Amino acid sequence: MDIIVTGGRGTTGRWIVDRLADEHRVVCLDRSPPDGDGHSDVEYYALDLTDAGSVLDVMTDIDPDTVVHWAAIPVAGTHPGVDLYRNNTLAAHSVLTASGRVGARVVQASSDGAYGFFFAEETPVPDSIPVPEAHACRPEDPYGLSKVVTEEIGETIARRDGVSIASLRPTWIQEPGAYPCRDDSYVSDRSAGAGNFWSYVDVRDVVDMVVAALAADIDGHEAFNCAAADNALGETLAELVEEYYGSLPDDCGVVGDASVYDTSKAERLLDWTPTHSWRDAAEEEIDPPTV
Repeated sequence: MDIIVTGGRGTTGRWIVDRLADEHRVVCLDRSPPDGDGHSDVEYYALDLTDAGSVLDVMTDIDPDTVVHWAAIPVAGTHPGVDLYRNNTLAAHSVLTASGRVGARVVQASSDGAYGFFFAEETPVPDSIPVPEAHACRPEDPYGLSKVVTEEIGETIARRDGVSIASLRPTWIQEPGAYPCRDDSYVSDRSAGAGNFWSYVDVRDVVDMVVAALAADIDGHEAFNCAAADNALGETLAELVEEYYGSLPDDCGVVGDASVYDTSKAERLLDWTPTHSWRDAAEEEIDPPTV
């Protein structure tokens, strides 16, 4: 396939580009081209993804089969809120609109931040555990709000242009051998991971979900939780939540050290299940891609 990847020089994007370039023609759209360390089989375009005209020009020129939209300011607190919101929503609107115009299916990065747990002034206990994709999204921060809007853009483009769009909701992404969710400061402090209920996901599982979503038969727009099967502390989740927050939702079916996020929808529609755990991956020695 001809695939466009936005944000392919980012921390997670480079893993996506590296995997896809083995089997497909990949064009990476990012703010700047690599300085001599780009992937030898990848083409690079430098552009501002919030510029709808530039994006449409490139998209119609390349005419891709699929688009992986991974470019975004990835976390709150590093930019003024209005700048983060403007960048993430305008980039998504530009890329998804152009994708719809050329009839390309899309896999895009959303986030578990859309639920609104992590950056809430007082983190709420979920309505149910595990948390399904149908759980209400109640963000209080610009980042989470930008992801809710990004998914709504996906709904709109899929409905209007009849293209398939998958919005992936990864929780805290970890790279093999560099697992901050297993640092002493995190493991010894319950509050460090309480905002997302101590969830995480290995970057290789994220890439596997991207690949699975590109191949799946998806009708319209669908959102998918993307999380490891276990929590980062390796403890009984229900006990952790009750200990820290003082209560559990009435609908609590989580067992043992499972993640707070329900990934059964991805298993059903994408044939995807997470295969990596901190128990092995935290100490793995794997060089990350350089793209």
